Amino acid sequence: MATGRTHRPATRSRGIPEATVARLPLYLRALNGLSERSVPTVSSEELAAAAGVNSAKLRKDFSYLGSYGTRGVGYDVEYLVYQISRELGLTQDWPVVIVGIGNLGAALANYGGFASRGFRVAALIDADPAMAGKPVAGIPVQHTDELERIIDENGVSIGVIATPAGAAQQVCERLVAAGVTSILNFAPTVLSVPDGVDVRKVDLSIELQILAFHEQRKAGEEPAGAEHAPASAAGAEDDSTSEADRSGHEGPDGDVPAVMPA
Repeated sequence: MATGRTHRPATRSRGIPEATVARLPLYLRALNGLSERSVPTVSSEELAAAAGVNSAKLRKDFSYLGSYGTRGVGYDVEYLVYQISRELGLTQDWPVVIVGIGNLGAALANYGGFASRGFRVAALIDADPAMAGKPVAGIPVQHTDELERIIDENGVSIGVIATPAGAAQQVCERLVAAGVTSILNFAPTVLSVPDGVDVRKVDLSIELQILAFHEQRKAGEEPAGAEHAPASAAGAEDDSTSEADRSGHEGPDGDVPAVMPA
């Protein structure tokens, strides 16, 4: 079976927008649910609702894949599962290493969805010598001294960082130097990486803060101290801010600008 070093998805070379790539896993999750229920076909409206997007955006996204539904019939579920899986590179084996086997790292190691989605946890790595050899999810933890050897022997190109913030950048640099070109970062810090290395950041505290903002807005409460805020921070807008930005209107691709972690 191919490993992550032998093939990379062609989404960039084919000109598929990053916003579309970000939605493909949502479509795939919805399609897998339909497949499990033996649903043979699905309309764009039904699939869009299941994925949480509008149907016009879904049809545009699928046009980048060269997939068009049949009028009056819809999309073939099994074919779309294959097509999106192939585009995302999930029809092959992607060995992954998880570095940092604390509570979060152990939870990730125990996640049962990796194998069914094209990922294989090749190794669990931790800096604590007391963790060496300890099985987590049936996989013995290995010391960080072995990191480079593990990556080389397993052909790993995807690394997951679940270390404390203070150790994340050093771990990142070692992963990159060993040949890892994609990193999923759970550490609460921003990583600096060279060109050619992709980083996806997952920060649960930021997501909770964004939810808190929306909860406050729904409750109609002003933030504490807002009455003392300077005019520039309490509603005055910079003249350079576009009308679309001030009103929250959709951009040219139909995406509403969102607060995102750096």
